[in-house]
Amino acid sequence: MAWTKFNQENLSRHILFATGTTDQLLSEELGIPIQRMQSGPLGGDLQIGAKIAEGEIDVLIFFWDPLEAQPNNPDIKALLRLSIVWNIPVAMNRCSADYIITSPLLGSEYERIAPDYEEYTERLEDRY
Repeated sequence: MAWTKFNQENLSRHILFATGTTDQLLSEELGIPIQRMQSGPLGGDLQIGAKIAEGEIDVLIFFWDPLEAQPNNPDIKALLRLSIVWNIPVAMNRCSADYIITSPLLGSEYERIAPDYEEYTERLEDRY
């Protein structure tokens, strides 16, 4: 919460997505609109992953406590996998989030090089 409050002005210039509890906390703390997904364990992480695959999310900032067990660990792994598949920057701690949010690329038109999976999908289609 401290990171989001410190970066409130910058964050307010972007469309934000968050899962259930995080959305509630951020909305109360920041007072800016946030697109709410389901709670993470109820599918919210997968909803965010779908938005990454659809090209609606270009940065993932996902803080988590490495000392606590994650009940929805498979969903989190799927979310992180999709961020790699679609070549979007990911921050999982305050330091990496600081690097991303202060990057001059964040406030400019940056054309992310999305991998071309056409050959892969054609191979799959040929199988069926």
